[in-house]
Amino acid sequence: MDKDLIHGNITKSMIYFSIPLILGNLLQQFYNIIDTLIVGQYLGSHALAAVGSSFTLMTFLTSIILGLCMGSGVLFSMFYGANEINKMKVSFFVSFVSIGILSVIIEIICLLCIHPILHFLNIPRHVYDQTYNYLIIVFIGIVFTFIYNYFSSLLRALGDSKTPLYFLAISAIINIILDITFITYFKMNTGGAALATIIAQAISAILLALYVYKKDKDILPNKEHCHFDKNIFQKIQSFSLLTCLQQSIMNFGILMIQGLVNSFGVITMSAFTVAVKIDAFAYMPVQDFGNAFSTFIAQNKGAGKNQRIHDGIKKAFQLSSVFCVVISVLVYISANWLMQIFISGHEIEIIRQGVAYLHIEGACYIGIGWLFLLYGYYRGIGKPGMSVVLTVVSLGTRVFLSYSLAHIFGTMIIWWSIPIGWFLADVIGIFYGLFKENWRIR
Repeated sequence: MDKDLIHGNITKSMIYFSIPLILGNLLQQFYNIIDTLIVGQYLGSHALAAVGSSFTLMTFLTSIILGLCMGSGVLFSMFYGANEINKMKVSFFVSFVSIGILSVIIEIICLLCIHPILHFLNIPRHVYDQTYNYLIIVFIGIVFTFIYNYFSSLLRALGDSKTPLYFLAISAIINIILDITFITYFKMNTGGAALATIIAQAISAILLALYVYKKDKDILPNKEHCHFDKNIFQKIQSFSLLTCLQQSIMNFGILMIQGLVNSFGVITMSAFTVAVKIDAFAYMPVQDFGNAFSTFIAQNKGAGKNQRIHDGIKKAFQLSSVFCVVISVLVYISANWLMQIFISGHEIEIIRQGVAYLHIEGACYIGIGWLFLLYGYYRGIGKPGMSVVLTVVSLGTRVFLSYSLAHIFGTMIIWWSIPIGWFLADVIGIFYGLFKENWRIR
């Protein structure tokens, strides 16, 4: 592995470990944006609305698998920090088999239930076929999403955040090339964008798995580790299922918001599609920093370095706050220009709605930055249930305000409900840390 996070300068350790995570997800957001740009410019607003609704759904489904993998990763980090390598290898085998089976089940259910899913999302009739054509192909790639995220979580949990970045870069390049080829040359419409995505995912997932098998055999289980261990399985259930629940609730809430947004028509759907991708691109670094912070906490928890954990909390909040303030200013002042990167200038109403969204979100990124740190901290110390509580508060507030007041105040209350949920969860998470976890951050 590259290095552990239990020695050396705390700030440097967290920054150096988080940089590949940040670059990787920025790269992923970049090719999502390129995908949106190509669809919007070449296929029009209806196709853009179809892909946008599909993106929200796929983010939800991916979050289930990612949550399971992240939860196992926390356990790997604890065993690694405690130097319990045999337990780590057994946990690898048990979690790989169990999460793999669940991923296949999810894929089958999605393929069989695609029409009820589309009706649940309130997909308008004039974009229904394009959305169906996109999703029926993308669902096939769920198993590749599992393979890539599992091996990425394994490597990151043990200190290697660089290798997954390299294979993600391969995926991004392939996806962009195939997007352009299928959509502009073969005229394949939204199905072409979907096919490009799953081919790119499959290649990166298979290559990453082969890399780990060839280059990092020392972290893989041997024959004696390939057995069912009840105690380790229970720990995996505790970490993985609760982390999965937290990720799923977060993205299910977003999915419900997407369904409400869809009810306002194609213009609002298109504005939301573009604005959300800009939004996600802007705060993605603090999300990845929160995930890196979780690994830092878990390794030091396993090693019993409590003071290092408390010092890390203070430094992490300082770093996240500075970054969020800078990004908030940049997004707020450039919202109109950012929207016009994706939407033609004559689509005035789409741009106006997107700018309104970005002006509200762009002023409040510090709320989501702190919340990602809280998620990471409670996962890292082995209390993923607290992350679930914070997610329920954040998303519950968002969904409640949106569905109860949107018919009165329109889309503006949907946009405002998001930061309100962030800050309420922050208050609860910080107070719990101060009074129940006895944070020593002075």
